[in-house]
Amino acid sequence: MGKISPVSAKYIIHTFIAIDGVVDSPDVIGAIFGQTEGLLGSELELRELQRSGRIGRIEVNTETKAGKTAGNILVPTSLDKAETAIIGAALETIQRIGPCTSRVKVEKIEDVRVSKRSFVIERAKELLRELTSSVLPDSQEITDEVAQSVRMMEISEYGAERLPAGPGIDESEEIIVVEGRADVLNLLKQGIKNVIALNGTNVPQGIIEISKKKVVTLFVDGDRGGDLIIKEVSSVAEVDYVIKAPDGKEVEELTKKEIHKALRAKVAVEQAKLESTNGHPRREITPSYVREGVRKPSYRDQQHSPGRRNSNFERRQTPQAPQLNPEQRTAFKDMLDNLVGTRGAYVLDEGLKVLGKVPTTELASTMKNVKSAYAVVFDGTIDKDIAVAADHSNVRYVVGMSSRIRPSDTKATIFVGSDL
Repeated sequence: MGKISPVSAKYIIHTFIAIDGVVDSPDVIGAIFGQTEGLLGSELELRELQRSGRIGRIEVNTETKAGKTAGNILVPTSLDKAETAIIGAALETIQRIGPCTSRVKVEKIEDVRVSKRSFVIERAKELLRELTSSVLPDSQEITDEVAQSVRMMEISEYGAERLPAGPGIDESEEIIVVEGRADVLNLLKQGIKNVIALNGTNVPQGIIEISKKKVVTLFVDGDRGGDLIIKEVSSVAEVDYVIKAPDGKEVEELTKKEIHKALRAKVAVEQAKLESTNGHPRREITPSYVREGVRKPSYRDQQHSPGRRNSNFERRQTPQAPQLNPEQRTAFKDMLDNLVGTRGAYVLDEGLKVLGKVPTTELASTMKNVKSAYAVVFDGTIDKDIAVAADHSNVRYVVGMSSRIRPSDTKATIFVGSDL
């Protein structure tokens, strides 16, 4: 029998055999060695090749039906291509097996290395997927992780009450007041540094003092306790705006997208009190100073303007936004939500399909070069440059986070987040 293992074979000769009679497998093997002996010379003698391990064990699989035998012969070899082809051709010279006539036909010569190579490629793909997903984070993930750890280390203590606060409290004109230390940590993790905590149910004196100097936004949990904190804090401190987390959620568990969405939906404290008193559901409203494109009134402006606490001033009505069909409204809203924090922009065709995504800084130049643009949705503020580029390219809709221009200053229809 052959000394070569099928694992070490480079090629396998697949041969079909048909015999006019009934024979056994040993008869076929004997005919192969006997009728090819001396045919190819000493260097390609089958017995010598098998003895030296260059031909493996010959397998014969036959089946007898109606007095005739048919089957296949498998011959593994470690010879080169030319020698393997010669061996295959020699097998076709076998014309008789025992007393019966036979016909032998080589169907194919299989390169074992091809199947091994296919296995290697597929297995390598699996290993690479596992390596990429579980072992090797990309550079952005590493950067985010390091930046997040640095932000978490930036929490400090403010005032005599040692209130948990971010590093931007002193230099910021606006501050965000939250309920506890965990809320401060979550906002720091998202890059918001002008945040300070009440750190209890009683309003600290430090919060009361700082509310006289800065524009204060109160950010509370979306539960009954949040409503009570709004009433308590606004009764002793000068709160300007109020934000409530989504119903049933706490500030400390909000995601980056939810935090930015909540910040865009802040309302004047008088409006929050009115809605709470009347039992009306909270609405997501962008403050009027953002919608009307004017500078946000600072603390000093409000101190020297008559009726600073006049509810009519705080709840000033904004122009009614043009109507959109439900499909357009949903598409614009989903795209704007997906762009939060990315500083990116979508350019859309008339079917609201995305023609391309570009950085916000390149939006104006892109609109001038794309003549088929129907609408643009971007993470930023609609300014004069964007409006001029939209008019130049006949863009129908411009959707941004906020706007600094009047709707009458451009032919395009302008929408901000609260319109959707």
